Amino acid sequence: MVAGSRAVASVGAVARLHSMFVDGAVDDAALRASHLRRLIAESWQRSRAGGVNPDGGAPSGSEALDALRARNPLTGVMPVIRHLLVDDSAGAMVAVADRDGTLLWVEGDGAAVRSAAAMNFAPGADWSESAAGTNAPGTALALDAEVQISGSEHFARLAHGWNCTAVPIHDPVTRAAVGVLDVTGGPEVATPQALALVRAAALAVEGQLAVLRLTEPAPAPSARLRLLGARPVLELEGRTVPLTGRHADILALLGRHPEGLTADHLALLLDERDLDVVTVRAEVSRLRKTIGADFLGSRPYRLLRPLASDADEAATSIRAGRVADALAVYRGPLLPNSQAPGVVRLRAELAGSLRSAVLASRDLGLLRRWLDLPDARDDEHSWRVLQAHGDARARAEADGRLAAIAIDLA
Repeated sequence: MVAGSRAVASVGAVARLHSMFVDGAVDDAALRASHLRRLIAESWQRSRAGGVNPDGGAPSGSEALDALRARNPLTGVMPVIRHLLVDDSAGAMVAVADRDGTLLWVEGDGAAVRSAAAMNFAPGADWSESAAGTNAPGTALALDAEVQISGSEHFARLAHGWNCTAVPIHDPVTRAAVGVLDVTGGPEVATPQALALVRAAALAVEGQLAVLRLTEPAPAPSARLRLLGARPVLELEGRTVPLTGRHADILALLGRHPEGLTADHLALLLDERDLDVVTVRAEVSRLRKTIGADFLGSRPYRLLRPLASDADEAATSIRAGRVADALAVYRGPLLPNSQAPGVVRLRAELAGSLRSAVLASRDLGLLRRWLDLPDARDDEHSWRVLQAHGDARARAEADGRLAAIAIDLA
């Protein structure tokens, strides 16, 4: 079913509601209580909150169109799209955008193409929802779902004379969106029949992408995550890529769950509060841009390529009884600044396993190395073991540390 489908308000009612909403006469609560489709209401709210100008056109992208086309996999399937959908005399146009919402091709009826250029619905323009407001290709990408938008449902007034149907196109292996297929024109392009046609074309395009993939070499990049101690980074093909805290959280959690995680489950592991699934999808989309779409699959989110990490190496050494090797890798807690519930659990699990392995070894040298780590500064039991079995200098240090711990606990 098309996203957000349900009984809709009349055309005139939608136009009046749009004017009142963008002018600030209708708040979010009143908008939700109206007869406007939920999909449209939520998209309008995101558009207004994001500062989209309802009286402006879509901005032009910052990157050269030729460069965008050259690296986009949809370039190789444009003959299929043209064969299935493009008709120079049908009164409509076919648009293809990349996963960021930048239009790569706009083809079809010449008069329609020229008319749409007035709102910058043209190759190179940014029609992502965050840039152009509610529109079929941009909102379809934001939701990763097929979308139909009619007339005044668009956030930008310049688009109110148009109707659109858009369906995301997914990589056949990773299931990540690589772009979106859109048909824009009169009322006839926002019908169930038009949706069925665009959906079938998108499926055909994905099938052709799968065929092309079979002829391409797919070497697995060498990649390793550093999650312990210092700032999280990804070592990828000879370069070091800094990671945001949220992106490091996601990779750590997906590494622990090779079976994959739904967006809802990932949201729970990332934030104990009610984290919006759309926010999770946006973070994963940004992460794909950082590490490459071929690393992350969708539905469920999962790692598609081997991704080593220092945390996994430490855990493997602990399981094998190589405590010294584990300590050599373990430079500090796993993502120490993260408050994500799932990561907090991983951090406690790894630190607890290492501590138990060190104590079980009865090796004072290993114990000394453990106590030098941030995790062990307040580990009263480990300091008492050193106090009981260490030499004079070790006992003196343990005495001082235990005294400080006692003061902190008083």
